[in-house]
Amino acid sequence: METRPIRFIYRGQVQEVTQSPATQTVLQYIREDLHCTGTKEGCAEGDCGACTVMVGELDGDQRLQLRAVNACIQLLPTLDGKVLYTVEDLRQADGSLHPVQQAMVDLHGAQCGFCTPGFIMSLWGLYLSHPQDAPPPTRAQIDDVLSGNLCRCTGYRPIIDAAQAMHRYPRAHFDRDAVEKQLRAIQSGPMLAYRHQDQTFHAPRTLDELAHLREQFPQARILAGSTDIGLWVTKQFRNLPHLIYIGRVAELRELAPTGQDDLYIGAGVLLNDAFDALLNDHPELTELRQRFASFPIRNAGTLGGNVANGSPIGDSMPALIALRTRVMLRKGERVRILPLEDLYLAYQKTAMEPGEFVQGLLVPRNKSGWQLRTYKLSKRFDQDISAVCAAFAIELDGTRVRQARIAFGGMAATPKRAAHAELALHGQPWDENSVQAAMQALQQDYQPLSDMRASSQYRSQTAANLLYRFYLETRPDTPLRPDQLSVFARPQVRQEAQP
Repeated sequence: METRPIRFIYRGQVQEVTQSPATQTVLQYIREDLHCTGTKEGCAEGDCGACTVMVGELDGDQRLQLRAVNACIQLLPTLDGKVLYTVEDLRQADGSLHPVQQAMVDLHGAQCGFCTPGFIMSLWGLYLSHPQDAPPPTRAQIDDVLSGNLCRCTGYRPIIDAAQAMHRYPRAHFDRDAVEKQLRAIQSGPMLAYRHQDQTFHAPRTLDELAHLREQFPQARILAGSTDIGLWVTKQFRNLPHLIYIGRVAELRELAPTGQDDLYIGAGVLLNDAFDALLNDHPELTELRQRFASFPIRNAGTLGGNVANGSPIGDSMPALIALRTRVMLRKGERVRILPLEDLYLAYQKTAMEPGEFVQGLLVPRNKSGWQLRTYKLSKRFDQDISAVCAAFAIELDGTRVRQARIAFGGMAATPKRAAHAELALHGQPWDENSVQAAMQALQQDYQPLSDMRASSQYRSQTAANLLYRFYLETRPDTPLRPDQLSVFARPQVRQEAQP
């Protein structure tokens, strides 16, 4: 297959890359090759947000879509056919600061300044997406956008003040039409096949091309959002001789209902987009969406990638399993469908055959008679790995349990259903005695490990407690409201100082 350079737009110019490693990160290229050092390197794992940049690409309607992502874990070849923005791009034609920057200066949103470029880029994304004639962004919108940016000097209060004030300045022009024209100009040519020394990088553009490559190179790693593989590069220094990137396959971005029964989510659908669609049918997933990683990670990672990865602490799988999700697998021309829980065999081992890949997910839309809840336990509310992630769904026939689906992450080597606890509930009244029996049965379902996040005893106890919380929220008589069970759901009342 003929190789060609990596082509993308930066600072208004087409960049062509021919001599960089396929696993060089976007951050390394910006700082070391382009010598644009406004973007900072902090954690090198997508946690601190100091490296936040904006990446734009054309959607199916040839319109520009912009996303704030972590440059430290994005691999350079994934920029092919896209446009890259860093903090250097915000300087106005007359030399003045952008309104986002000016608001940060005026409202004292920076001290040491190391994290500031990342905050600026995240807020610029909000600035561009927020309608000019609308009221200022809400505190919830600002918190969500800034969930991937950490500040250890100023704290968040003046930064949030700047976010609320940035639209009050004279509007800064952004020429989307010109950018779209540039992007269309670099779309021609074959799919990207890039080689550097012993590394190969393929970026197929169609599902058939992907299926052919996957069969031809079954040992290659499939790359989606790079939110996991990026850490293999920056933290584990792993050798990745062959990557197949799925981010250019339009069919994998398909996101649509299949009649009244299922929501189809292609394996390349970004997490933010997937959760937005899921919430239409299952608003109970709202907190899980908010607490699933950070906004830039959800802008880069895919729901299909989270499922295919099969991590025992992947937060999407317990909820998807409880929702009766099926996974669609493809190998060559063959497509097969199996229940999601059957995909996972052992730690980092799935039922996928060599040459097979996740094409999409089928999530049932109909929840008539079902009640669903998800809960996450971690040391931080935002952007933290779960110690325990739980999902519960029950279908009641009056006051009796017709079906129960219970799934946990963090409790076993894979995301796993609680078969014994489900059996203890099946056909039983949804009452205190049945729930207590199911809580005891969880001891047969899981023997969790102790690690830095939690002890085995803590996991076992809290898993049972979460099942009990689910019962308290859904019991037929006097169910408790979320604000009676969670401090995060309670309105925060400021206590006035006493004289």
